[in-house]
Amino acid sequence: MTRSPPSPGLAQERTGRHSGGRPTKADADPAGAPAGGTGQCPTDPDHDCSLCPRLRDFILDNRHKHPDWHNGPVRTWHPPEGADRARLLVVGLAPGLRGANRTGIPFTGDQSGELLYATLQHHGLAGAAPGTGDGLRLAGVSITNAVRCVPPGNRPTGAEITTCRPFLSATIERLCNLEVILTLGKIAHDSTVRALGEKPVHHPFGHGAETRIGNVLILSSYHCSRYNINTGRLTGDMFDAVIGAAVRRLSER
Repeated sequence: MTRSPPSPGLAQERTGRHSGGRPTKADADPAGAPAGGTGQCPTDPDHDCSLCPRLRDFILDNRHKHPDWHNGPVRTWHPPEGADRARLLVVGLAPGLRGANRTGIPFTGDQSGELLYATLQHHGLAGAAPGTGDGLRLAGVSITNAVRCVPPGNRPTGAEITTCRPFLSATIERLCNLEVILTLGKIAHDSTVRALGEKPVHHPFGHGAETRIGNVLILSSYHCSRYNINTGRLTGDMFDAVIGAAVRRLSER
């Protein structure tokens, strides 16, 4: 199937904030709730998080080069009604340098989000925000990354993935109505499985594969990166089938 990419306004928050600005707590959590989890770990790192020295140095270097960019951990994006309305969670790998690291919003600002948001819109999981013209709002879905800071070369280390996992665990814990998780790529999939207290060997990654941990169903897909799309590893029809499966599973519950 053929879908038109989202409008250029996708690089803006639903509030109309320019893509170069830093998101506020209200931007990251439209319900206005604090960005903390129910346990000891918050759901998102502080903007000046220094837990991963290599990622911190890379962000500081980009703050010097691009002071108008977000250049910090990218918080989970929730529906405007709040995190409690999310029944589906999409987990990607990490922010792109000129994408979410620039805009402060997951999967915006570069080509990685074009297929994702077009497909979510096709299935009624995203739509235009009223009064913003070309903005976008989520409907029943939250979007996050396994690693919240941009890694050099889009390659986080194993230690960085592990260090950031408590934020993913807290995010999952906070979503009290969560039923389905869509993992994009093996790294995001394995980190999600571990965040849920299981081992990836018992819940292996595979495009279109399904597995269940507790009350949560996990669907996995190849990452909707420009590379995967350009090489044909992931097509629009393949990705649409996975999102469609997630919608069907939600309708069955």
